[in-house]
Amino acid sequence: YVCSTWGNNHFKTFDGDFYQFPGICEYNFVSDCREAYKEFSVHIQRALNSNGHPEIQYILMKIKDIMVYLKPNLVVVDGRIVKTPYYASGVLIESNEIYTKIYAKLGMVLMWNQQDALMVELDNKFNNHTCGLCGDYNGIQVYNEFIKGDASYNSITYGNMQKISKPNAKCEDPDETQALPSCNEHRDECQRLLTSPAFADCRLRLNLEMYIQACMQDKCACNGKDDSFCLCSTISEYSRQCSHAGGRPGEWRTQNFC
Repeated sequence: YVCSTWGNNHFKTFDGDFYQFPGICEYNFVSDCREAYKEFSVHIQRALNSNGHPEIQYILMKIKDIMVYLKPNLVVVDGRIVKTPYYASGVLIESNEIYTKIYAKLGMVLMWNQQDALMVELDNKFNNHTCGLCGDYNGIQVYNEFIKGDASYNSITYGNMQKISKPNAKCEDPDETQALPSCNEHRDECQRLLTSPAFADCRLRLNLEMYIQACMQDKCACNGKDDSFCLCSTISEYSRQCSHAGGRPGEWRTQNFC
């Protein structure tokens, strides 16, 4: 089971909810939230890069008693910069120019493209035990993330609740009253891209409609700018998730596309 975040502040929880949350504070992405001993936590912080696109600035992980801090092309373990591949007490860290991957023996794999996209896969022994932007991993969509008891939350409220409070952090919470535009004028283009022959092996493995919706939001947000981030980030995520689900996406990038 996989939780991921990518592109224009998109998130997909373990339970399969897709939502957008544009926060720029440090947030709990996913943690073991049992009361007693917590086996791991993963925090992330995003910021806008020079092109105005959100990227993950850093990832802070605690795995049992090890602290791992990741930035693009930098791995710091317990305060020391380390070379990869790095192995210690049940944690393997690998990295190349494109990806940083961490395998933890306790049942977790983390993969970051050192830019916008982060994916965490967790063993199902953590069912019902997680909290954070990835949700509670109880196998039921919406419940306990966006509906809890008698209360219901929109995705911005939900995201703001995952903020890590730091006394000197200067970051504004996103506005909880923002509604997303419908973006229907982009449906045909997004559907065409995501159902291209290159993705024939993906269609039955993933929830296609959710990726079409994310692509539509991306097109809206870019207001007609012909910017590869707007189109490529969700298509790249669809391709990654397809491979992860055992599918074989074909070659979809071309010289002039992404």
